[in-house]
Amino acid sequence: MPSDDLTLDAFRTKAAAFIQASKANGIACRAFGAIMPPAMHDDAKAWQQHMFANGFAGVSWPKEYGGQGYGPEYRLVWSEECARHEVSPYMNFQGFVLAGGAILKYGTEEQKQKYLRATLAAEILWCQLFSEPGSGSDLVSLSTRAEDHGDEWRMTGQKVWSSTAQLADHGILLARTDPEDRGHRGISFFLFDMHGPGIDVRPLKQMTGDQEFCEVFLDDAPAAKSDLLGPLHGGWGVATSVLADERAEVGAAGIALERSTQRLIDTIDAGTDPVHRDRIMRTRVKAGALRQLLDRSEGDPKLGPLVKLGNTEFSTERTRTRLDGMGPAATVLADEQVVEDFLYAPGMRVAGGTSEIQRNLIGERLLGLPREPKPSTPKPR
Repeated sequence: MPSDDLTLDAFRTKAAAFIQASKANGIACRAFGAIMPPAMHDDAKAWQQHMFANGFAGVSWPKEYGGQGYGPEYRLVWSEECARHEVSPYMNFQGFVLAGGAILKYGTEEQKQKYLRATLAAEILWCQLFSEPGSGSDLVSLSTRAEDHGDEWRMTGQKVWSSTAQLADHGILLARTDPEDRGHRGISFFLFDMHGPGIDVRPLKQMTGDQEFCEVFLDDAPAAKSDLLGPLHGGWGVATSVLADERAEVGAAGIALERSTQRLIDTIDAGTDPVHRDRIMRTRVKAGALRQLLDRSEGDPKLGPLVKLGNTEFSTERTRTRLDGMGPAATVLADEQVVEDFLYAPGMRVAGGTSEIQRNLIGERLLGLPREPKPSTPKPR
């Protein structure tokens, strides 16, 4: 296990050696991004348990909750080394960044003791229950309601695009607790048990063939009073604070960007069509510009929409370029990773806030353009 007096460089060396040994023994789980493919659940869980047993889980979480107690710079080093060796830094993003981050910031001592160590030890898998069919990027308009029944809450509504909800033990759930307030002040944040009654989880099949996302129907589903996180009606502040922590860990994101771009460049050989070669090099230039943006952003939430849009659009262009370079052969390579990447990329224009919403945020918050007009609400007769 890492010792308390490890310098940052010594920790990097230790982390790299641990990852290399784990890969050699077939334990390390390959990197899969923010969303854990259901088919990789067992590998990801075994890897998380191995990290926890060897002191590399929750690097910056407090020791009393199962973490290592290091500063955030050590967490960034861990993420960078995982990106460099192409392994996942944790079992799933929803649990270790969103749920874990929210509980660390806003949880009671009882909630921290109940959930944090169990999350690190892969005893709890989390999903996110935010988006709804009519409230995606406009999340403040959500309609799922939480009704106070004295000794418990009862949830009724529908959530969608909930990653790996079919496997989750708990979910971070936004629900309206004040029906009189249709804005953000009437929303609360819950740590929701997915194993209770009144819950119907329906996986959605993607064009990749996977079922990473789900619809979740809640029909008078109970939640314990103790699983309200943060203040009553104050869940919007909890959610926005945690979502700000979604900002990319710049070093890791930059390493992943360079690796994927290099794989595209490596397809160039003596027989590459000059027009396609030019297209690849144009993509390489765009990758360099995106890397500069990542380095400049340093996790600045104001630049988050620009980083998100840049990553999304670049991923789509890169996978399209790679597939086009394969020519007719692409039609018979259904099992190739490049085909799956191409089919997966367009979905990222929706996940985490649509590209259209990101452009609005860039225009309004970064460029100071007038806010987009909202449709007026008809007056009741």
